[in-house]
Amino acid sequence: MERYIKGYWPIFLLPTLIPFLMAFVVPFAMGLYLSLCDFTTVSNAVFVGFGNYIKAFSEGAAGFVHALWFTGLFALLSTVLINLLGLTLALLLVRGFRGTSLFRTVFFMPNLIGGIVLGWLWQVLLNGLLAKAGLTLVSNEWYGFWGLLAVMLWQQAGYMMIIYISGLQSIPDELMEAASMDGAGRWQTLIRIKLPMLMPSVTICTFLSLTNGFKLFDQNLALTNGMPGNRSQLLALNIYQTFYGRIGWEGAGQAKAVVFCAIVVAIALLQLRLTHEREVQQ
Repeated sequence: MERYIKGYWPIFLLPTLIPFLMAFVVPFAMGLYLSLCDFTTVSNAVFVGFGNYIKAFSEGAAGFVHALWFTGLFALLSTVLINLLGLTLALLLVRGFRGTSLFRTVFFMPNLIGGIVLGWLWQVLLNGLLAKAGLTLVSNEWYGFWGLLAVMLWQQAGYMMIIYISGLQSIPDELMEAASMDGAGRWQTLIRIKLPMLMPSVTICTFLSLTNGFKLFDQNLALTNGMPGNRSQLLALNIYQTFYGRIGWEGAGQAKAVVFCAIVVAIALLQLRLTHEREVQQ
């Protein structure tokens, strides 16, 4: 039976392979080609080489380059803060005090709210607070930046908390008891035992929050819509508004999408490599 299955493995592979080719590989290849073309529809594409990439990187002060470094800074800060808060919550909620399950549920629930709804709720809340100083989230791009950071922190810290809790619960009790018997304090136990044992969880949470920071779209759209003057645009919103808000920029928008895809793929490959190296070391 095993030899029979091995002989006919292509038949079992086809039901998955065909949708994968149709839904991912073919559109991805078309996207790469269209990034090198001037087009309004797929059928009238005219090859122009790397002109679209030059056009994308030659935008003004509030263009693609600004969105690129603005998104990079946002992704970096959000990754650090989300993981710090998520780990802190996990360390507090693995102690088993009364109401732990309730607190875990409450902290995780924001992750279940849709991005548009979440962005709108925080827009009302933050604009209400800033109104006391005569300001709004779109008075300056940095108000929008910190507003987006607050939204991401509130939404994703609970999700990372669950992953960290799972990692903490997998640490053998015997190891913790041995550290306690050797006189290790809470800080020494955290630095020398818990954090090293949590490195797989740290890797997963770091790259999840990093990719989420780069891919953020709906919260950015609902909270600031890129205002003022497109200076609070993150990459995804910049690409969207290039496609659907600027006639004649379809090729440049596709070139931006290819660059965006390359960044996310690079982050994912780095995560896989680090995970593989850690598994080999173990």
